[in-house]
Amino acid sequence: MAKANPIEIQKHLKGMDYPASKKEIIDHAGKQGIAEDLKQVLEQLPEDDYETPAEVSKAIGQLQ
Repeated sequence: MAKANPIEIQKHLKGMDYPASKKEIIDHAGKQGIAEDLKQVLEQLPEDDYETPAEVSKAIGQLQ
């Protein structure tokens, strides 16, 4: 898996209401036009509710 750029992913999560589930995060990013490779990274996140953008970034960091 290619390394995900957390800044690039966070751009696609702008305006996201937290807490958010994995599905809500993926759906929101999709509506923001996230690239397929970055969407695949989000799809590998653990099924969880994320309280903040930092939690999403931390979870992404643990994937790699």
